[in-house]
Amino acid sequence: MMTKEAVLAAVDEQNVRFIDLWFTDITGMVKSVTVPAARLPEILTNGSHFDGSSIEGFARVAESDMILVPDPNTYTVLPWVSPEERTACLICTVYTLHGEPFIGDPRTVLMRAIEQAAEMRYRYKTGVELEFFLFRKTGDHPNMPLLPQDEASYFDVSSGASAAHGIQREMLAALAEMNIAADTTHHEIGSGQHEIDFHYDEALALADKILTARVALKAIAQRHDLLCTFMPRPSADLPGSGMHTHQSLHDLETDENVFADSSDEYGLSQTARYFLAGQLAHARAMCAVLAPIVNSYKRLGTSFEAPIYVTWAHINRAALIRVPHIMPGKEAHTRLELRCPDPASNPYLAAAVMLSAGLDGIRQQLSLPDALEETLVRQDRGRLRQLQVLPTSLGEALDALSQDDVILTALGPYVSDRYIAAKRQEFDEYNRQVTPWEVTRYLSCY
Repeated sequence: MMTKEAVLAAVDEQNVRFIDLWFTDITGMVKSVTVPAARLPEILTNGSHFDGSSIEGFARVAESDMILVPDPNTYTVLPWVSPEERTACLICTVYTLHGEPFIGDPRTVLMRAIEQAAEMRYRYKTGVELEFFLFRKTGDHPNMPLLPQDEASYFDVSSGASAAHGIQREMLAALAEMNIAADTTHHEIGSGQHEIDFHYDEALALADKILTARVALKAIAQRHDLLCTFMPRPSADLPGSGMHTHQSLHDLETDENVFADSSDEYGLSQTARYFLAGQLAHARAMCAVLAPIVNSYKRLGTSFEAPIYVTWAHINRAALIRVPHIMPGKEAHTRLELRCPDPASNPYLAAAVMLSAGLDGIRQQLSLPDALEETLVRQDRGRLRQLQVLPTSLGEALDALSQDDVILTALGPYVSDRYIAAKRQEFDEYNRQVTPWEVTRYLSCY
């Protein structure tokens, strides 16, 4: 745990000149206010005022004045900034002028969900597999055409190059400098596609790290004249990028994994089964937050890595939630892997709705449907037609969210109203577009 005094000592020792104060809007876009390091003692004590009237999902002009309150635990130096302008960042929680957490702040939404878990004597931990693409920038239109950085595939050594591995190592080194622990990294299925698996951690701490990592990876790619994107499906010719999320609940006092039960066929306790049932029950509504953009629905259902069937199993390519196999003696690692989230999601809102859905399953003691293993699917393909599926579009997901009181309550009325309005506008704008595919397909036929 970092104290204010420790942060100030680090700033002095590391010759930091500037501090970036980071926070997010409801869609997960990082916002930043830069201040001279000399102002930090005052800001750590009193916060920093800012105008929130132009931030997506924040306040109206009449109530726009807000305060950024830095979390000392998030202090880190940005390794891609030159020593002459050495800059550190602090992630902030947004407060009102009355000293209350702002209900429209996504970080506050997650903190509220974590408090509810604590009231039930649980702490929530997560681990994330973050996928992304690296593309070369070309010509006057740097984003088109999309040219992957390499031609490698799953676990391959990047074709041709030392350059790809060099950038990958540079990314890992930068994350390590920022105290962001990565367990592994490897090339994914698509050309130019990579995955970094982040160390299991408390949900709020990991959300902070995912936010920071997305900024860091983009900055390092830019230094090499590359585009790093977390867009879920940047090309129809390439697979999608996901953010598979591993989760478990732990005893608030002992930190014991309460999901584990070695006597169960799947190694799951009754608490874990209730939690799993809750996530399945609210999966369609959660999808509006976990797969938050129009493009997300061009990833879901296109591969076994992006399943759409609302079911669970140990081994099933069609299952939404997987129970990873745990070796004897490793029961403390028992977890549930939710496979529909993608890296475009706001990490705070995503964790909040996942936790709230699971806690609802525990409170209501929801009944868990039978697992659907691949062996059963092969014997009876018709069973898939009987299963509930995730929404096929952002519009359908927003409809599901609008009808789910548990997920709406998790977001809170302030965030849910503004989130749905912003996403409806995005979906309506998309539906008004006339794409090149439509012109090619229909112009001469009709």
